[in-house]
Amino acid sequence: MAKLYVNEKKKKGYINPEIYGHFSEHLGRCIYEGLFVGENSDIPNKNGMRTDVVEALKKLEIPVLRWPGGCFADEYHWMDGIGPKEERKRMVNTHWGGVVEDNSFGTHEFFELCEQLGCKTYINGNVGSGTVQEMSEWVEYMTFDGVSPMAELRRKNGHEKPWKVDYFGVGNENWGCGGNMTPEYYANLYRRYQTYVRHYDKAAPIQKICGGPNVDDDNWTKKVLKTCFAKPNPGGKNFSGFMDGLSLHYYVHPGGWEHKGSATEFDEETWYKTMYKALYIEELINLHGAIMDHYDPDKKIGLIVDEWGDWFDVEVGTNPGFLYQQNTMRDALVAAVSLNIFNRHCDRVKMACIAQMVNVLQSVILTEGKKMLLTPTYHVFHMYKRHQGADLVESSLSGEQNVGVENYEVPALQESVSVQKDGSVLVTLANLSVEEDFPVELMLTEKKPESVKAAILTGEMHACNTFDRPETVKEEVFEDVELTDRGVSFTIPACSVVSLEIN
Repeated sequence: MAKLYVNEKKKKGYINPEIYGHFSEHLGRCIYEGLFVGENSDIPNKNGMRTDVVEALKKLEIPVLRWPGGCFADEYHWMDGIGPKEERKRMVNTHWGGVVEDNSFGTHEFFELCEQLGCKTYINGNVGSGTVQEMSEWVEYMTFDGVSPMAELRRKNGHEKPWKVDYFGVGNENWGCGGNMTPEYYANLYRRYQTYVRHYDKAAPIQKICGGPNVDDDNWTKKVLKTCFAKPNPGGKNFSGFMDGLSLHYYVHPGGWEHKGSATEFDEETWYKTMYKALYIEELINLHGAIMDHYDPDKKIGLIVDEWGDWFDVEVGTNPGFLYQQNTMRDALVAAVSLNIFNRHCDRVKMACIAQMVNVLQSVILTEGKKMLLTPTYHVFHMYKRHQGADLVESSLSGEQNVGVENYEVPALQESVSVQKDGSVLVTLANLSVEEDFPVELMLTEKKPESVKAAILTGEMHACNTFDRPETVKEEVFEDVELTDRGVSFTIPACSVVSLEIN
């Protein structure tokens, strides 16, 4: 029997709600068809945003949305996406599919979407092909409430008051699609560009995000931080950085970058290889976090994992540049272990954005015309949502075992635990085994449980939702849970995710 010990009195950190963030890029059918259908569509919408998708996303209590990219950000010129839609400049999306981008979804539409979702805004600026002036004027257009050319242009385009930009990314993947830069070159550009991301509203300053490393490129992290800080600050005083966050991107593709493998057709070895690679994100957080600690020992700077998730081969018959893939219980387990890891490292990880929101990569929603379905990953986010804004507390597992195949063994069980403002305890537990169920005894240090509300997501490892059978995999009430004097006991089925709210 596995024993899960929870010290509900020992707080380890605050779980920033933004850890449960999402990413929407002008890529494939994420924005167009997925989120935005236009005001004249026969698909029900509010100001062009499709109602069914927005209502489903609101149930996740999404904290923040990143836009417009991704690689698209460094070829996006924001003035192309404002003003009357019929007059907006058309362009070719050179990164994703070579399709025509008509810019009907631009700055005003993004803020409309975020207003409907009730979430914070994360804008990614163009460093790769854009100018300092262009970036500066975009910030002015969005956030300045005084008399200026850009503020007047915003008013002319129908929005009198400025918006709130919560986060601003200065470039994206500038080591690759964002300009193929060296870390020293990018870091100096970052110092320059971020200067002109002005805090027009002093009461609500914009959080500036610096472009971070590709996976395990610690050389990038070291040189960018060295350039963007006057000197290491062991004492944590006289803070001298130019950033509020450093991004990190990591995708799980068990077959390697060139041969990622099918999203739906895989064997047990590939399952465990996927889990093994998903757990690797913790090593990356420790690797880059240690470098950040040298410059920022007080952890004022957040590690921003603003692109993460599974990346498999596209579905047969779809545009290779659209990155459309199915979503199975394998994706659900990857989401569960990833979010558990982000929770457990909430002292450094301040935001994470799954890639992407709709119809691209590891989406929470898929659409097909008027049809919409919720993926297994969606249900994981729903089960975990009460971690947002809670306090991480100490937890540990004993008596568990490893599962897997040679070279790809992983812990069978993996958890994170938080305490809510009302004192209730939320436990999220994943069983990474394809075949084995595990009895679990959960014990609290001090509190005696009075009630427990439990939910489960489970199914055969290939199980997925389709437009013909949209509820094959769904969150259900988990009834096989018993209260004990010190906690609860239950058996967690193979290939499953369980959440327990203990009062």
